[in-house]
Amino acid sequence: MMISLRNDELSVRVSSAGAELRSVVCGGVERMWCGDPAVWGRRAPLLFPLIGRLRDGWYALDGKRIDAPTHGFCRDRAFDAEQVSDTEACFATVSDERTRAVYPFDFRLTVRFALEGSTLVKTHEVENLGGAPMPFELGGHEAYATRLFPGEHMADYFVRFEGVGTEGLEMFGMDEAGILTLPKTVVLLEDGCLTKTPEELGIDTIVLENVPNSAVALASATNPCEVRVEFPDFPYLGIWTKAGQGDARYLCIEPWSALPDARFSPRELAEKPGVRVLKPGERVELSYRMEFR
Repeated sequence: MMISLRNDELSVRVSSAGAELRSVVCGGVERMWCGDPAVWGRRAPLLFPLIGRLRDGWYALDGKRIDAPTHGFCRDRAFDAEQVSDTEACFATVSDERTRAVYPFDFRLTVRFALEGSTLVKTHEVENLGGAPMPFELGGHEAYATRLFPGEHMADYFVRFEGVGTEGLEMFGMDEAGILTLPKTVVLLEDGCLTKTPEELGIDTIVLENVPNSAVALASATNPCEVRVEFPDFPYLGIWTKAGQGDARYLCIEPWSALPDARFSPRELAEKPGVRVLKPGERVELSYRMEFR
């Protein structure tokens, strides 16, 4: 099921398959990646209850090994969808036998999309329906289109950090298996702007912690279009494009509630950096905002 939202500024489509954002049109220009399967077939997968790859494909829960897929399972899960209004939609899923096989908890996950002028607000509500404390990770993976107009190149685009000058930011290392490592290294910026892709920096994914002002913008040196992502509820940020694409046509800006698996983190899910733990009956909301200009 595809739900369409619209106001005077934005036209948005969201699929019930994975509660995935499929399209944002602003000023007559499509601002989301098209999901070309020859390049990268996804557009904005939802990451829950895990983020990123796991060491050897598993995590520990009370000392027990649990094999689980990359990024959890919600990106491939059917959600119940409800059109709340012309400018708001709600998507929900609950645990079942299949989810408990890789994540043995009872939960409800609700994802709401709401238009506020030129801003799309994405709110996640996680609720523990079971009788035991429930650790979880949650993140976004929106792929924003680049090369929006003829003659443009990926090199024309950059990520702007607010309140950061030329001193740069520290990013985590990452090994060939996609697992985070230490020490951190400095990402150099030009007037507060990141002008290189992860591949140009020699890494699969740029992973940052405590980004200043919890906000970044993807912009171009050749056109006025940009998207500003504000994520105060998410202490970590991933920046990614699939390697080997050369002049890429998208860039993912990914707010994360927790850090992906790392060589320096415990195997126990509840002990990993940033993991949140909900008490029985407890729920929490985590939101971020995408402003299209």
